[in-house]
Amino acid sequence: MARSLRFASWTLLTLAAACGGETPPPAPPPPPPPSASAAAPEAPAASVTAAAPAPPVEPPKPAPPSAVVTFTGLATPESVLYDADNDRYLVSNINGTPTDKDNNGFISVLSPDGTVTTLKWIEGGKKGVKLDAPKGMALVKGVLYVADITSVRMFDAKTGAPKGNVAIPSSTFLNDVAAAPDGKVYVSDSGMKASPTGFDPTGTDAVYAIEKGKAKAIAKGTDLHRPNGVAWTDKGLLVVTFASNEIYRLDEKGAKQDVTTTPKGGLDGLIVLGDTLLVTSWEGSAIYRGKLGGTFETVLSDQTSPADIGYDTKRERLLIPHLMQDKVDVWDVK
Repeated sequence: MARSLRFASWTLLTLAAACGGETPPPAPPPPPPPSASAAAPEAPAASVTAAAPAPPVEPPKPAPPSAVVTFTGLATPESVLYDADNDRYLVSNINGTPTDKDNNGFISVLSPDGTVTTLKWIEGGKKGVKLDAPKGMALVKGVLYVADITSVRMFDAKTGAPKGNVAIPSSTFLNDVAAAPDGKVYVSDSGMKASPTGFDPTGTDAVYAIEKGKAKAIAKGTDLHRPNGVAWTDKGLLVVTFASNEIYRLDEKGAKQDVTTTPKGGLDGLIVLGDTLLVTSWEGSAIYRGKLGGTFETVLSDQTSPADIGYDTKRERLLIPHLMQDKVDVWDVK
């Protein structure tokens, strides 16, 4: 509109001069039309908000490990032992309650390829065998030693034929067996009895040494915290405890040394690999790895009722009996 008014004023002045009137001073030429940029008010600069950085892309999580072999069809498997001389796995089957003297326990033979070679190789009540609730085992000079409630039973490692037993009348729950290079056999008494609510303490907690067919206590007392898994090392006998989360070494006088704790208790199986230990925990449903006097961490989780483990030294595999699930799992654990 302002541009039209200016143009009309300039036209009227030009007409007046043409009609003979006094010539007015020349009018200034009309200003050039404003450019669009000049006419429009300058727009305020748009504010720029910095974009939030994109969250870092996490690498894909590796799939959880799984057992390479699983053996099923067992009956309350408590212990797995690798027989290196014959490249086979021996499994003790309680086949019932751990304290029942029912003579129906048995020993299975498994092949590392996943085959159950012989489900009942040694069977209670057959061929003169007495076997109630077999648990930990050890091989010494062609003889298989098996903990069985209040006795340690012996069998020919080739034929499975019975070769006698060592009774320990003061015991209530013989649990694991370990052999030393000098031929001595050690056995733990976890000092428990079955009850309607589970297991109650009996106060017979002890570790025995068997030599020349006789057993002698090398440590006794409830401060042993229900000794369970045992293993021989060049520093002496190591013990894990079912009533606590303690691992310790017994010295020559039977005193506890190098007491070490794991994240959780209910400890059962124990494997020695150099100075590294593998331990099973019922409370933690886990396998722990660590060193005596050091820190233990979980190497396998979600392990239900992991009992007395074995180790396949040829293939570097961990053998885990799941007592309440009637199976044995084989894992690659380097």
